[in-house]
Amino acid sequence: MGPIVLGAGPAGSMAAIALARGGARPLLIDRDEVVGDALCGGFLSWRTAERLRLVGIDPAALGAQLVRRLTLFTGPAEASAVLPSPGFGLSRRALDGALRNLAVASGAELAIDRARQIEPGLIVGEAREWRSDTIMLAAGKHDVRGEPRPRAAADPALGLRLRVPPNERLAALIGDRIELHLFPGGYAGIVLQEDGSANICMALRKSLLAEHGRPRHLLDVLAAEHSAFGARMAFAGPDLPVDSIGSVPYGWVARDTAPGLYRLGDQAAVIPSLAGEGMAIALASGEAAARAWLKGDSAPSYQRAFARRAARPVRAASVVWGLAEQRRGARMLTALTRHFPALARSAMALTRI
Repeated sequence: MGPIVLGAGPAGSMAAIALARGGARPLLIDRDEVVGDALCGGFLSWRTAERLRLVGIDPAALGAQLVRRLTLFTGPAEASAVLPSPGFGLSRRALDGALRNLAVASGAELAIDRARQIEPGLIVGEAREWRSDTIMLAAGKHDVRGEPRPRAAADPALGLRLRVPPNERLAALIGDRIELHLFPGGYAGIVLQEDGSANICMALRKSLLAEHGRPRHLLDVLAAEHSAFGARMAFAGPDLPVDSIGSVPYGWVARDTAPGLYRLGDQAAVIPSLAGEGMAIALASGEAAARAWLKGDSAPSYQRAFARRAARPVRAASVVWGLAEQRRGARMLTALTRHFPALARSAMALTRI
C-alpha cells in the first residue's frame, strides 16, 4: 500500500499533494468529513503565500484579507512595522478546504476516520485498521495515542480562540494589520479574515487562566486592563464561544523518529506563533517529507534534516515569545519596533522557515 497521511490540515494535505504529483497513491485520512475551522492559524506570511501559489492556491483568490503591517500593543504603548512583504488573513476553514480539495484532485484518496492509536505500520481507527509501511503523522496540536510529544513544562501554554462576527467599525480599527496585544503571561493575535470576521487567537500560561477561572472571564479582565484589546473585545458579544486547546509544547522540535513514521507540522516542530508561523512549518514539512519519501530517504533521515531547518526559526521565535510574555520584555519589544522598525522586519524574516 502507498503512504498513509494522517490529518488533512495544511501539513498533511501538502504532503498528499506532493506525493500524488510525484507518482505515488497516498491515502489521506481525516477525522472530519466537513472541513472545520481549526483553532490555530489565520495568518499567512509572504513566504507561505508564495509556497501556496507554487502548488496552485492563491490566497487572494480565496478572498483573503491583505495584511501589510504588524502592530504591537503593550499597555498604552503602540508600535507598528511594515511587513517585509504583504501577508494574508485567511480562515483555516478556507485554507484547509482548498488544500484538501487540491490533494484529492491531484490523485490522493480521502478517507474519514478518527485515529485511536498508532503502532509501527498501523493506525487503529474507530472505523477500521489502516496498514502501511509509511505513515505521515500530521495530527496538528492533538497527539495520537502511541506517539505523544513531551509535555513537561511546569506552567504549560494553552491556546484560546474567539471569532468576532463582521463589523465595519471593528474592521476600521484593525485595517490591514495583524495585531499582537501583549500582556504578562500571554498575548492575543488579531487579524481580519476573508468574510470580514476578526480572528482573536491567544496563547497564555495555564496559571493565568487558573487565576481567573473561565476563559471568557479572563478575556473580559484583560479587556478591562488593556484599552486597545478592550476596544476590540467590545464587539465580541457575551455569548460568543471560546475554543481552547491545552498544553501546547511551544518550542519543541522532533529531532528523530521511528522508521516509517514521518512527523509533519506541529508533530515536527511547534513554533511560538507570537513571532513565528505554524503554517510555514506545516507546508514546508509536508513538502519535505513527500520529497524525501519519493527519493527513498528514510523517515529518521528526513526528520533530522527537517529538525535542522526548523531549529533556528523555532529558537528565535521562542526567545521573542519569552520576552513578550514579561512586562519589561514586552515594553522593550514595543519600543524597539517603534524606533527601529527594520529590526522588527529582520525578526519576522528570521523566524520564518
